[in-house]
Parts: sequence; C-alpha cells; structure tokens
Amino acid sequence: MLSSMARLALTVTTALGLVLAGVGPVSAAPERSADVVGVDVSWPQCGQDLPRQLSFAVVGVNNGLANTTNPCLADQLAWAGTATKNAPSSVQPRVALYVNTANPGLQGSWWPKSNTYKGKRVSNPYGNCALRTFKACSYMYGYAKAYDDAKLRGVTNPASYLWWLDVETENSWQRNKAANVAVLEGMAVYFKSIGAPVGIYSTGYQWNQIAGTVKSTSPLAGLPSWLAGARSRSDAEAKCSLPALTPRSRVSMVQYISKGLDYNVSCS
Repeated sequence: MLSSMARLALTVTTALGLVLAGVGPVSAAPERSADVVGVDVSWPQCGQDLPRQLSFAVVGVNNGLANTTNPCLADQLAWAGTATKNAPSSVQPRVALYVNTANPGLQGSWWPKSNTYKGKRVSNPYGNCALRTFKACSYMYGYAKAYDDAKLRGVTNPASYLWWLDVETENSWQRNKAANVAVLEGMAVYFKSIGAPVGIYSTGYQWNQIAGTVKSTSPLAGLPSWLAGARSRSDAEAKCSLPALTPRSRVSMVQYISKGLDYNVSCS
C-alpha cells in the first residue's frame, strides 16, 4: 500500500494518470445503496489495535515484496473475520486479500527458466520461457508468484477470497510495459484458474507508468479497480466517478487515510 508521502504526491496526479492510461472519460459517481466503509491492513499494522464493526476488510498477504509473507497474516485474517462478522450486505466481500506485484527480471532472487512451475506445464500466451523470451518468462514469474501466494503463504481455501493485485512504482518494474503487463496477466490467470476473483489496486499515474494501456483482450480487462490517492472520505467518494484502470472495468472502491489507517469507500 502507498506510504503517506506517496499518497500526498500521487493524489494530484490520479485523475491525469487515468486519462493518460486511455481508459475512458470520467463518469457520474455510481449510486451507493449503503454507507459502506472498510479497512485494509498488512505487515505495518502488526501488533496494532484495529477497528471493529467494519463493513469489509482487506488483508495483505506479503511482507512488502512479492516473494515474502506477512508475519501477521494469520492474526490479521482472524481479526478481519471477527471485525466484519455482523457487517451489512455489501458488494464487497467481507474479507479480501491483496498481494504485492513486481517484475524484477534477471535481477530478482528467482527468475523462471521454463513454462513449468511446481510440476505443472503452464499454457503461455507469450511463447516458451525456456527460449529466454522475456515476456514469456515475465508471464511465468507472475503465475509463480500467484501460485506461491495461494499455496505457500498460509491462506486456507484461497479460492474463497477476492485477490487484489497491488501495483505500485515502489516495487521493481521493467521499462518494458508489455513485460510488466505479462506478469500481472500471469497472476490474474492463476487466481482465476483456482476459481478466485481478481482485482487491481493502483493509481492512474502509477498504472500508466508500469502497465500503460491494456488491450481489451487482456485477462486484465474487466477486472474491478481499487483506486488509491484520495485525501479524505468525501474525496474518496468523489473519486468513485474516475475511470477504471483497464478496459470494461469499473471502480469498485477508493482508498483514503484516516488516523494512520487505510480506509476504503465502496463505490457501489
């Protein structure tokens, strides 16, 4: 999730970035059937007292990097289940997850060398990673990180959660935006393969820097958008009318900060 300084800097560029991403004009804010607010937490909130009686909660699976595990994941999942137990009906799942994303390329601690991971041959739309095709290997990297998140981080019944892909410039990315998109596509395809829904978290500016314009045929098209960068709850509500990050998508919720915590307004 964004640091406080990053939030401040990116707030003024959010709308511009979404326009640059080419995802469509600003629309009227959707009607919200209820006053629905949630919180997202991860490793920075380890050991903190967290709010109760929330409409929904999102828990970070990683410890800031795509190849790590949040040391408080089990405790925070337990908190999320309790905090949202009596939540009113909402379009947001009561508990969702988010995962860090990146494309470190050959500089990473691990980089795929084939289209096989954990004994499974993966259908790769970008060709054969064994031939060192960078986009093909980027796709496999994303697929592998999503597999690890679902299978190795301690998440029980991963198919029962909505998985948000946290896309931020603070993590390692390539100048090759198509390769970055391939990573995210690999992650989305893996989560979809286990029957889990997927969404994308970013700001318009960061998304444009990392991924740029995504084709309408991409597995990322149509995924719900979770936007960051709002200054307040009222600003978050207004930003529900911003264009989404990918074609055929919608803004599902918007994040703002209050008293040191990340809060989120549901946009529908």
